[in-house]
Amino acid sequence: MILTLFYVLITTPKKASEKSMTISTPILAIDSVFDKCGIAILQDNQIIYQDEQFGKRQQTQQILPMIEKALQTVNLTLTDLSALVFNRGPGAFSGIRINTAVVQALSVACDIPCVAVSSLQVLAQSAWEKNANFDHIYALLDARMQQVYLGEFQLQDGIMQAIGEEILLDYGKTTAKNLPLIALASDDKQLLATHKEQIYQENIEVNASILAKLGAYQFEQQGGVSAELALPVYLRNNAWKTLKEQGKA
Repeated sequence: MILTLFYVLITTPKKASEKSMTISTPILAIDSVFDKCGIAILQDNQIIYQDEQFGKRQQTQQILPMIEKALQTVNLTLTDLSALVFNRGPGAFSGIRINTAVVQALSVACDIPCVAVSSLQVLAQSAWEKNANFDHIYALLDARMQQVYLGEFQLQDGIMQAIGEEILLDYGKTTAKNLPLIALASDDKQLLATHKEQIYQENIEVNASILAKLGAYQFEQQGGVSAELALPVYLRNNAWKTLKEQGKA
């Protein structure tokens, strides 16, 4: 399957670099950041395909066959796509690197623009779609090494938009504002202290369909970027180093 996919990449004629910023044409979303592989295809504002596979250490083997299966299932080719959406982080270094590298390769091979979406925005959007009261929140992910990734988001036009910069915050600290704290279902321990009566919601599930919706909105508003500008966000400059090299061991 993998060889077949790369053969398609090499032999399929490229489209012109100018592509219409419309979500009536298909968008492929790829996510390998949340300890699983997720694929979704959105067309005409509807999710027409969604799949995910678990296996924290298997994303490299899973992702290309999943893309090929997704396209075959809905009778599309890569050159039918208007954009490639990926989870740019922050999060697990290996997961960010995998989906970023795959999207960059597909973008170069088929001249498809890329759209980078924050993992924290995916979490925030998932929370709001589950509970409409979560329209102004903090989204947090466990960053390990006694820290969390944190971002503030507020609803605008049906999309949870970032307020300010995403940051690293030490375990046990409190947030600047008394807003609901939203965490992944897999983060089964409370990582931050809370203000009085501050909500801490830690059962939020995420999937590639949310990523696709956010990517489509961003593509419609801002367009996409070329592969060389489709960059990951780690928040830690030394994320690629071992714990010993970081002086944390």
